[in-house]
Amino acid sequence: MKRILCIILVVTCGIMACEQAPKADKARITDAQTVQAGTGNAYLPDTAVSVVRWVGTKPTGKHYGSLKLAGGALYLKDSLITGGQFIINMSSLQDIDLAGDSAMKRKLETELKGEMFFDVKKYPTATFEITEVTAFHPTDGDELTLRNATHIIKGNLTLKSVTKNISFPARVIFKDNSISAIANFNIDRTEWGISYRADKSLQDKLINSQVNISFDIKASR
Repeated sequence: MKRILCIILVVTCGIMACEQAPKADKARITDAQTVQAGTGNAYLPDTAVSVVRWVGTKPTGKHYGSLKLAGGALYLKDSLITGGQFIINMSSLQDIDLAGDSAMKRKLETELKGEMFFDVKKYPTATFEITEVTAFHPTDGDELTLRNATHIIKGNLTLKSVTKNISFPARVIFKDNSISAIANFNIDRTEWGISYRADKSLQDKLINSQVNISFDIKASR
């Protein structure tokens, strides 16, 4: 009997260990930084095709979904990104993995949009304001998950009136009159005061504080 209990414990721990945030580059989080107005040509994001994806995990599984952009602009001068801002439509938040269970999908989306998480009614948008973009030149010891990263992007992310500066690698491609940017990183949601079910003592009711964020943004003049 004792052996069986040990096996169950090991299996349970293994499951809990597996359901961590997806492997990705960890965003560096600091206090908000000064934002300079962008100069040069403005590139507007295509809100129909640009997408922000999220993955949330817990000991018993995970959920993933998407968000849409509400607007913004990237500024480019002499092949350099000088600034920009993206507005995220928090009301567009949707779960994807529960598409086959409309009741559970609706329940999860209602919870995520509620006061304990993003409080979308009070804060319908989130913003990301670029503070610095530098070329990424890999050196010995760099172990980025994102393949072929070209730049390091820094910017102020504002969620629920809390603003933090985050830094992460991205692959930025300039082509004719368009710009595309791809990134994949993890952030700690509690840094923005979103601490619901973040206490590890909650066991199977725990929701991992690390959230995976990826985006694919396309913008043009």
